[in-house]
This record gives sequence, C-alpha cells and structure tokens, in this order.
Amino acid sequence: MHIPDGFIPISQCIVYYVIVIFVGYFAVNWAKNNLDEKQIPLLAVLGAGVFAIMAMNIPIPWGTSGHMIGSPIVSILLGSPFAGFLVMTVVLIIQALAFGDGGVTVLGANIFNMGIIASFLGFYIFKALKPLVHAVPSVFMGSFLAIFITSIACALELFIAGTFPLTAGLVFMGLYHLVIGIFGEGIISTIVYMAINNLRPDLINKKSLDLKREN
Repeated sequence: MHIPDGFIPISQCIVYYVIVIFVGYFAVNWAKNNLDEKQIPLLAVLGAGVFAIMAMNIPIPWGTSGHMIGSPIVSILLGSPFAGFLVMTVVLIIQALAFGDGGVTVLGANIFNMGIIASFLGFYIFKALKPLVHAVPSVFMGSFLAIFITSIACALELFIAGTFPLTAGLVFMGLYHLVIGIFGEGIISTIVYMAINNLRPDLINKKSLDLKREN
C-alpha cells in the first residue's frame, strides 16, 4: 500500500502533509498525557512487529503493493487511534528514508492512509462492535475492515492523482486487501489480542476500550 514518489502531484502531497501534521499535534499530546511505563515498552514491541509484517509486500499492478498494516491492533491495545498513528508514522519514516519503501514526497499520503484512516477505522469499528459481540470478533472485524477500506481509499487517491484507472484500481486493491485483511490482518491481530489478553491483560488499555477484564 506504499505509494512511491511521483504518483501524486506535489500540490496534493502538501494537503496530506498538512493533515498529518494536524493529527500529529494531538497524537503527541495524547502520548504525553496517557502513556505510562508499562505501555511504552508495549508500543515499542508492537512497532517492531508492525515494521516486520509490513516488509512482506505483494506487488499490485500499476505500481503499489499489498501488505498487512498493524496500526488497527496497536490502536485497540493501547486504547487510542493516536497510538497506531504514532507507530505507523515512525515506521513509515524509517522505511521511506532507509529502505526506499514508499516515497518522501508522498510520505504524508502514506501516513494519512495507514496511520490515520486505518488506525481510526480499526479502533472505532472495534468500539462500535464491542457492545454487540465479544471483543475477539470485534478485533477481527475492526482490523479486517480497516485495511480493506484503507486500500479502497488509496486506490481513490491514486485515481484522483491520475495514476490509477478507477475501476481496475478498486478491483485490484480491493481484492488483494480483502484476502490480506481476512487471512493476514484480521487473524493475526486477533491472535495478538488473545495472547496479550491471556498472558498480560494489564497491558491492554481496557478503560479506554470499555472492556471488562475477562473480555
């Protein structure tokens, strides 16, 4: 889902950067006021895991790629979409500058997609479903829908930029991430949540998620 340099006009890139800086201001304030000594190591470990899973790319026609994201489960575990945003921002900056995975001019667009859209969708879909079903299927649906909808948003952005044909872009991005979302993002995020909930439930910000200990 990384967008390379040259795929989006500079004028549009600036818009994404402005949005990212705006959200980043609130994310930094959230981190200052909410992260404690137990959650900071968890954030670091999750960040390393996100970096690893994003390295597994599947090429998609017209120049982008399909892969898992990880920001939805980070947001769910830490109790805020700002957590997913911060992790994804750091990971994407490192990938763009050190590994050439995604471009520098389009870094704002990549953070917008994977750090903002995916994090907020995953978190709030989970929050919306939790009163209706168990936490575990809520994690799966939040993670799955977050990556799938984000891929559709990415295809639309590239169409607006004049890079992707609309129908083919939606079909390819949607189909690839439908599969990745179910068998990758959804299942792996659910396993991670269940493992941490069983072994170290104290690390999950259950107050922000309105969860009881047993859920």
